[in-house]
Amino acid sequence: MTPESLSQLLSDFLLGAHAAVVVEDGAIAFDLAESKYSISGEHHKCLLHLWSNERNFVRRVLDAEVKATTLRLQVQRMGQTRPTRLDFCRNRDQRTPAARRMARIAYEPRLRRALERNFPGWTVVRLTTSVDLEHSFGPAYLRGWMRQGQRALAILGVNDEETQSTVDGALTCGILWLEACRNTQQERRLVEGLAMIVPKGMATLTQQRMAHLHPAAAKWSLYEFDQSEDSFVQADLGDRGNLATRLVQAVDERSTRARFVESIARIRSILPQAEVAVLSPALISFRCHGLEFAQARIAHDPRTFQSSAEIAFGVGPEERVLSAENEMQFADLVRLAAAVRRKDGPKNHALRRMHPERWLESMIAGNIVELDGRLRPEFVYAQVPAFAAADRAMIDILAETREARLAVIELKADEDIHLPLQGVDYWSRVAWHQSRGELTQFGYFPERQLSPQKPLLMLVAPALHVHPTTDTILRYLSPEIDWEVLGINERWREEIKVVFRKRPTRSRSLPTAGLAISA
Repeated sequence: MTPESLSQLLSDFLLGAHAAVVVEDGAIAFDLAESKYSISGEHHKCLLHLWSNERNFVRRVLDAEVKATTLRLQVQRMGQTRPTRLDFCRNRDQRTPAARRMARIAYEPRLRRALERNFPGWTVVRLTTSVDLEHSFGPAYLRGWMRQGQRALAILGVNDEETQSTVDGALTCGILWLEACRNTQQERRLVEGLAMIVPKGMATLTQQRMAHLHPAAAKWSLYEFDQSEDSFVQADLGDRGNLATRLVQAVDERSTRARFVESIARIRSILPQAEVAVLSPALISFRCHGLEFAQARIAHDPRTFQSSAEIAFGVGPEERVLSAENEMQFADLVRLAAAVRRKDGPKNHALRRMHPERWLESMIAGNIVELDGRLRPEFVYAQVPAFAAADRAMIDILAETREARLAVIELKADEDIHLPLQGVDYWSRVAWHQSRGELTQFGYFPERQLSPQKPLLMLVAPALHVHPTTDTILRYLSPEIDWEVLGINERWREEIKVVFRKRPTRSRSLPTAGLAISA
């Protein structure tokens, strides 16, 4: 293949693989959700440059082929002659379907033995990984229950070969499984609670989420299962002091925009309505209805040790520095994005389909009063970085009501079963920082006296795309979380309208929890 054809093949594949992982020497080297890449054909060579906050490398691409959901490259490292392999995988779980199935089959008897040994007096009645689409149960989670007389306990386990994202999604399935067990056993016995079994060292997010479940709704317990030793270690769900999170300093937008005034003028000479998002004192983003097409940043010349502003452009992880040679290509990209990324644009075009939640975010952040008249338009923060452990998470929108109460707004443009618990993640981080007075210390809501009341959690999605299990999950949340579900119109790209609004009822009957259960 020629360098030109290799470059085209890479570009075509990666255009639809924004969340792919890059595997080299059997290990994940980059996650394109948090990385950038550029492809060039200099000196009759196809060069691939990948970089992130942690590392960067350059590889010469010698050959390429697409196999199912994987782009397999033969590459050459700089200064070496022996070629190596580099894979771009759309599927983060690299196991074959047969390997996944065998791991799940082997997990069932192992977990059963551990349960019988650690829960004396209890009988394991059933364990299954069968698919149940009606109740949103997939094969990654082993579901079952134990009984002791008229008492029962729902069980949900995840084996240690599943990905971290699969483990993190287990609690949603666990709550739904608890509800299903209660519905089927209500005439026979009391299903007192749920025991979550997750792999050793992978329980952090589940533990933080379970700390915010309703204590009167069920007996909640979480165990880390060491499969090498068939042993359980119970996590303390009452310990909320270990929330490892940090807030990023709010940026002085006025001075940053002044620093990049020439770059802003250059972009807006092509697209006057371009959105400008200040990401840091040395970085701003240019967007079209939430779709980032360029960044302006402070670059350092290693030869002169001088700093100057440069513009990099591209859609998604792909990026190239704007120069005289590619200025026409850049202008074409901007005009294409503007022509496609509009309310009446072609619905099947890739640029229109990309990042719908960012589009929705730009619509709401631009006129937040349309979402809720209680919210103040003066201080609206979109994509607020709030890190927890290794998770580089972004709070969709952080705002305040006219009574100075914080509002955490989580957005979904499509149906997502995990919406409630993802909202809890961000709510808990904001509440944690609020309790320490860090929001104003870090420059958010300047000169405002924020209410000490805990934040309001607003879950927003198109009315017909609110997952049917959402109500069930919300009933099990702690009463300290004041949540609202806002269903908006399906044609939200034209105008935001709230179709329905749900709030928790002040008095609701909850299942009575039985006696405490200990392993």
